[in-house]
Amino acid sequence: MMEYPEKINNEAALEEFLSTPGPETIEMFSRTDGDIMFLGIGGKIGPTLAGMAIRACKAAGVTKQIYGVSLFKADQERKHIEEMGIQTIQGDLLDTDFLKSLPKVKHVFFLAGMKFGSEENISLTWAVNTYLPALVADHFKESNIVAFSTGCVYPLVSKETGGSLESDLPLPLGEYAQSCLGRERMFEYGSKLNQTRTCLIRLNYSVELRYGVLVDIAMKVKNREAIDLSMGYFNVIWQGDMNNMVLRSLEQCASPARILNITGEHILSVREVALEFGKLFKVEPEFVNEEAKTALLNNAGEAFRLFGRPEVSTKQMILWIANWLKEERAILDKPTHFEVRDGKY
Repeated sequence: MMEYPEKINNEAALEEFLSTPGPETIEMFSRTDGDIMFLGIGGKIGPTLAGMAIRACKAAGVTKQIYGVSLFKADQERKHIEEMGIQTIQGDLLDTDFLKSLPKVKHVFFLAGMKFGSEENISLTWAVNTYLPALVADHFKESNIVAFSTGCVYPLVSKETGGSLESDLPLPLGEYAQSCLGRERMFEYGSKLNQTRTCLIRLNYSVELRYGVLVDIAMKVKNREAIDLSMGYFNVIWQGDMNNMVLRSLEQCASPARILNITGEHILSVREVALEFGKLFKVEPEFVNEEAKTALLNNAGEAFRLFGRPEVSTKQMILWIANWLKEERAILDKPTHFEVRDGKY
């Protein structure tokens, strides 16, 4: 098992830890040929995912060209990624001329997507989440493609089910989730049409110390804000564990496209997690509403069979987050809106 610290003291240490590859990831890169491109590298996950790929290649003793494509709205963001050893390419993926100018590489990770504010700009949401995947599937038809999707394509289910399985029929609620299913369908279409080996990652939810469902709950407890229990249950996975699983998903690409749920082992209770943060912050949490019988839940049993179980426990994540927030360290201020039940983000 990977060793991890009792406490994470700063963002540099956090990113170092999130991008540390496991031995199986390193072994995979030792037998993987071809260059890699991360499309939409500038988001919450891209830098540490690509950073882990760089570190795995170095540990495996292999040399690859690794590209990172993004709008790069901040120069510092681009500089940070370049310092990892990643060749950045700046541009708008919705610009078809720009997209067609991108070098064709053997392996592509698709991270671009729109969620926050999607209700305010529905047409852009569909363009980013559905039209763009169609363009990418066509341009990179000769590549292996690992594309991020979301568990939001599933219906709400009771916790007694253990969460939705990959074989369950999707039933997306709201236009954001519908556009994400559209993303999957475009990659599935390209996979069938061109025999493109593809893996679709239905993620629910990734967590680190600066964002995620656990951070959302912790902030409400710490600031003595009421916590809505309507969406009373959820799944999470530590971003470092998720990064390892997603990179290893390269070897699960298939035609027709393969679907994989990635999340943590347990179905968590919003109430119980809030009470745990309350003990750590010495605050009595305030709750509103009652737990509904259903929630947005994934079952990642197939991913565990392929990749093993997550290393970092929920208890460890809670302790790290509590210490991080007690010390007033930086957060991304990007709430997950996990409590939304009508699909309107």
